[in-house]
Amino acid sequence: MSEAGIGSTSKVDPVLLEIVSHALVSAAEEMSITVWRTSRSTTVRELLDYSTAVFDGEGRNIAQAARMPVHLNSMELCLQEIIARHLPLERWREGDVVVTNDPYCGGQHLPDFLAFKPIFIEGQRIAITCVLIHHVDVGGGAAGGYNAHAVEIFQEGLRLPPVKIVREGEMQDDLFATILQNVREPETFRGDFLSQIAALEVGARAMRQLAARYGVETLRDVGEALLDHSETAMRAALTALPDGVYQAEDFVDGDGMDTGQKRIAVTLTIAGDALTVDFAGSSPQARGPINATMATTRSAVYYAVIAASGIEATANSGCYRPITVSAPDGLLVSAQFPAPVSMRMLTGHRIATAVLKAFAEAVPERIPASYYGVTFNHAVNIRHADGRRQVYFDAEIGGWGGHPEADGPSGLSAGFHNGQNTPIEMIEAIFPLRFTHYGFLPGSGGAGRMRGGLGLVREWRFIAEHGLLNASFDAFASRPYGLAGGEPGRGGRLSLIRDGQVTELAAKTIGCVLKAGDIVRMETPGGGGHGDPRERDPAAIAADRADGHVIAGVAD
Repeated sequence: MSEAGIGSTSKVDPVLLEIVSHALVSAAEEMSITVWRTSRSTTVRELLDYSTAVFDGEGRNIAQAARMPVHLNSMELCLQEIIARHLPLERWREGDVVVTNDPYCGGQHLPDFLAFKPIFIEGQRIAITCVLIHHVDVGGGAAGGYNAHAVEIFQEGLRLPPVKIVREGEMQDDLFATILQNVREPETFRGDFLSQIAALEVGARAMRQLAARYGVETLRDVGEALLDHSETAMRAALTALPDGVYQAEDFVDGDGMDTGQKRIAVTLTIAGDALTVDFAGSSPQARGPINATMATTRSAVYYAVIAASGIEATANSGCYRPITVSAPDGLLVSAQFPAPVSMRMLTGHRIATAVLKAFAEAVPERIPASYYGVTFNHAVNIRHADGRRQVYFDAEIGGWGGHPEADGPSGLSAGFHNGQNTPIEMIEAIFPLRFTHYGFLPGSGGAGRMRGGLGLVREWRFIAEHGLLNASFDAFASRPYGLAGGEPGRGGRLSLIRDGQVTELAAKTIGCVLKAGDIVRMETPGGGGHGDPRERDPAAIAADRADGHVIAGVAD
C-alpha cells in the first residue's frame, strides 16, 4: 500500500495512516500467533484452520491476519447479522465475549466457532476483535462434524446461537460445561476455545494501546480512510475490466444421497466501477449436507473477485462495497433453514471456480484453469483397546490449474481456504496411523500448453483396534476444468485396502469401519490444463517425463 494511494482521499496524514494501518494488521497477526502458540489440536496448530481480524466500533472489518479467505470474507457478515437480529451493539458491555457457530445466524457450518470481543475506552466502543476457529468435533452424527447422511442441521452437531460466553469479564461456566458435554473430545475443545478467548484479549490490548497513543478520534478516522481506500481501489480495478455480461457454470458431484450433479450457474455483470454476481439458475438446495448459506457464497465470490481483479489494496470490508451478490432463496448457494450445511466447502470451492471461469471470459490472459476445487476433509473416530477415544481430523488439497503463462503448481494449498500441511510425523506421534505413501500423483494434472498441477496421494495404515472413517470429498466425477483447449484435471478417489483387496469408497462416506491393518488411500484431483496440449514446448514435455509428472503415453 503506497502512501500516495492511501492518503489521496483521506483527511488523515498519509504517514500516520500508513503507520496505524500496519499497527492494526499487526494486532490481528499477534492474535493469530497467540492462537498458534496456545491451541491444542493439530487442526488449529498444524493445519492452521483459524482466522483473526479487527473490526471498528460499528462492526466493519478494517484489518486481518493472513489466514483463510473463506473465514475472513464472512466474519463481518456474521457480525452484522448478530448486531441486526440478535444482539444489538448497545447491549454489548466491556469484558463481554459473544460466540456463535450457527450457519443461520451468520456462520457457515457448525465446526467454525466465531468469537467477538468489544473494546471500550472510557465507555466508548472503539473496536471489536474476532477469532474464528474450526474445532475438531462438535458432536452430532459423525466425528469431526461431517455427517454425510444428515438431512437437517439438527443432525450435524451442537448449534449455538449468538450468546455471551463471557459477561463483563466473567466466564459463563455453566454454558461452557454444556458445550463440552456435547463434543467427543472435550479437553481438546477446551484448549482450543480458551486459546480463542485469550487471543481476543491480546487484540483488545493492542487496540487500547493504539487508542492511548493516537487518540480515539484518530483511530476512527484511520478506519474510515482504510475502508474508503479499499473501496476506491476495488472500483478502479473493476473499471479496468471490460464491461459486459459473462456467464459460466461448474458442478458439484452430488450430495451423496440423490443421483446427479449439482449445478452452480453464475452471471457476472461488469458495469463501470460496479459488479453484480447472480446465481439464478443454480440447482435447488440439496437433501444432503453440501448446501451453502449466502455467507459462504458471498465469501467465495469476494475471494474470486479479489483474485481476478488484480486489486492492490488492504483486504477489508471496503473492497466488498462495489460488489452485489444475489440468489433466489432455497438454492444450493442460498440454502434455507434447516438445510444441512456441514460440507458447504465442497460447494464453496465450486462457487469460486465458477466465478473465476466467468472472469476468464472477460480477461482470459489473467485467469488460470480450475484448481482442484475441493477440500478433502476427513475424520476418524478412534476407539482404543483401553476404551480411550480420539478424533483425528485432517484436510488435503490438490493441483492448481495451468495459467496462460505458466504450469499449475502441484500440491499447493492457497486461495479460498489456504490451509497448511499437517506433518505426517506429528500425526503419527498423536494418532494410531502410520503413513505408507505421501507424494504427488503422476498424470493427475490436465494436459495443455501449460499443464495443470498434480494432485496428491496420501495413504496410511490404521493400527488401533477400531475406527470409523468419515469423508467429505468431491471432484471425483466433476473434474477441474481446463481452459482455452486444455484438458480437465484427473478426479479424486478414495479407497480402502484390506488384506490386499481394494474397495472403492464414495466421496461422501460416513461410518466406514476400520480394523487394525487397514489402509486408507486418498488421491486428490489435479488442476486443469490451459491451452492446446499440442502446443506444449517439447522441452517441457521432456522435463515432465524426467520428473515423473506424467504417465508415459498419456501426455505425449
